[in-house]
Amino acid sequence: MKRLSMLRHWFARKFGFARLAGLAILVGFVALRVWDPQPIEEFRIRVFDGFQRIKPRVKTQRPVTIVDIDEKSLAKLGQWPWPRTRIADMVINLTNLGALAIGFDIMFPEPDRLNPDVVAGTMRYLDDVTRTKLRELPTNDQILADAIRRSRVILGETALGDVNPHLDKSLPETGTATLGGDPQHFIRSFPGLLRNVSVLETAAAGRGLFTIEPERDGIVRRVPMMMQAQGMMLPSLSLEILRVLMRTPTIMIRAEPTGPVTGIQLGRITIPTDYNAKLWIHFARRDPSIYVSASDAIEGNIPPEKVNGKIVLIGTSAVGLNDNKTTPVSLQMPGVEIHAQVIEANFEHALLSRPPWGIPLEFAAAVLLGLLVVIFTPMFGPVALVLGGGLFASLLIGTSWYFYTAQNLLLDFTYPLMSTMAIYLSMIFSSFVREQAQRRQIRSAFGQYLSPALVEQLAQSPEKLVLGGEEREMTIMFSDVRGFTSISESYKNDPRGLTALMNRFLTPLTNAILARNGTIDKYMGDAIMAFWNAPLDDARHQINACEAAVDMLEQIDVLNKQREIEAQNGGPAYIPLNVGVGLNTGICVVGNMGSDLRFDYSVLGDSVNLASRLEGRSKEYGFPIIVGSKTALAVKEKFAILELDFIMVKGKKEPEAIYAIAGREDIAQSGRFQRLRNLTIEMLACYRSRDWNGALEAIERGRKTDAARSLELLYNLYEVRILNYQKNPPPEDWNGAFALLTK
Repeated sequence: MKRLSMLRHWFARKFGFARLAGLAILVGFVALRVWDPQPIEEFRIRVFDGFQRIKPRVKTQRPVTIVDIDEKSLAKLGQWPWPRTRIADMVINLTNLGALAIGFDIMFPEPDRLNPDVVAGTMRYLDDVTRTKLRELPTNDQILADAIRRSRVILGETALGDVNPHLDKSLPETGTATLGGDPQHFIRSFPGLLRNVSVLETAAAGRGLFTIEPERDGIVRRVPMMMQAQGMMLPSLSLEILRVLMRTPTIMIRAEPTGPVTGIQLGRITIPTDYNAKLWIHFARRDPSIYVSASDAIEGNIPPEKVNGKIVLIGTSAVGLNDNKTTPVSLQMPGVEIHAQVIEANFEHALLSRPPWGIPLEFAAAVLLGLLVVIFTPMFGPVALVLGGGLFASLLIGTSWYFYTAQNLLLDFTYPLMSTMAIYLSMIFSSFVREQAQRRQIRSAFGQYLSPALVEQLAQSPEKLVLGGEEREMTIMFSDVRGFTSISESYKNDPRGLTALMNRFLTPLTNAILARNGTIDKYMGDAIMAFWNAPLDDARHQINACEAAVDMLEQIDVLNKQREIEAQNGGPAYIPLNVGVGLNTGICVVGNMGSDLRFDYSVLGDSVNLASRLEGRSKEYGFPIIVGSKTALAVKEKFAILELDFIMVKGKKEPEAIYAIAGREDIAQSGRFQRLRNLTIEMLACYRSRDWNGALEAIERGRKTDAARSLELLYNLYEVRILNYQKNPPPEDWNGAFALLTK
């Protein structure tokens, strides 16, 4: 209970200013919802898409059959457009099979190119009599018009992006009326209109726009029930079909006094729309069972039950005719099936809509939840807030889901959720800002003499600022520049140049260490001390340390080449930089060490001392990287390891085998390195068994094999020792170890 009380007190102290920030965020979200920019709307409709994907409309009726100009029909009857006489045959067959109405999701804007009079004027070698008889025949358009007149056909028209100068406004159009304000400024308007040839328009029972515009993301969610095109108010194709079936002479547009549309009325039926007269389509999944091939319709091969008592839509799914759309439930749905879905949803009374009271309810929920968050966030702990937030989120989502599934209503739970989450996060952020200010103070105070990783740990957990330490296995590195004294002398009249040079080589060496998860302990002039596996755990600390050492040599090579070029161009005299590195792995004590006034995060132990000794011997053995036995054993599969010696360090009772790292795994696999290593192993074996002549012979064979003379210093060292032992043999209990007399 005491801890809970302390936590509540902490929250209350942290969130004093946060309440004001929360209220400001709430006011901002209210203003944002009133503005309702495009991104907010897109997020909302994508949630509605999710509803439809989870639970699409389940068909209870199939009042529509689609006659599909599909790939099969095009292959059988030839390319589109077909002669109007074939279309007439289709209309006649469908009418005879009992179609309630026939809607065309295709157009006939120009006279048939195969009309007899056109053929008579274009075909060569016809005699005058034949030509005259052809001109006296009825046109294909007239034949189709006669078939349309004897049926109940609704022709499709399309809106255009440009004005159509040839539009015939004397053709019939559907009557419309308005109940309420003038909706003209809210209904989608297009500059132009394309209609069918006049003989067909005059014969049709109705005509409507089949124009479907996807949303900005390319998905069709809503279709306009009414549109304006070239100054005319026109219904959609699906709405016009319903009007013709209901024998309603006029379409009534219901609007609020200020003009936004609320719905479309056909007789006693009202179709709910948004304020732009667009209908939310309640999609069912694509239904292949309602399709029949156009070639079968023309040839009379359709089962009667597919047409009798049904609305027939004629459209296309052929890829080449480019009428496929993306919907929330399907990546590809022919445009004609979207019209069918609108008609089906009307027949099933399953129309989706955004209720007029939905937006006020969403506003109220957002304001209420926002105020609750502002009031209660400082009073409860994080767990209670998360649980409470999850409960409210579940309640909002569940309410929206209920209205969608049970009432076909779309309510936006995203707005209350987003506003509430933003308020909560703003209050948490204010606490975070205060905590960050404290952490910046710690970083400023300790960043000058602690490793970056430790500073960050201390910033996160200030209670770690205590003296003492812990034992852990670590890999220690000491590096030093060989012959830096002579280099310094060349800069005795240019101290700034010397400082620049030191920074120039210490920077890439430091970066190489940090890039391999190392921690810089300290700089000692031109030398660096670093370690791995503290303060952060590093399971690969031996490998990372060796990788860093090889990287350091590569960086020094790059720097030397740059300095050599600079010297040739008039820069300072070029003296190459050579780095020696000592690495050793072992148990160390690591922690904050020093006095109450000043302390460093550092490491102590015999393993540290040995790493320093190894670095000091790198020049003597002729290898820039020398490692202890534990390090070598851990990395032997990743690097070219060469045993150098068995030494007795001053101050230690047990001897230590030491190794050189001659390169990475590619060097280790090379035949040259394998031969040299075998000869070195043979030489060491002879040396430790007092076979001085055998050791010298192995050295000679090694010199002949080592064309690059990379082991020359090592061979010289052992040659001097052997010659000395030949004169002054070691004691009988000698184990092959060589005592280092200096530190």
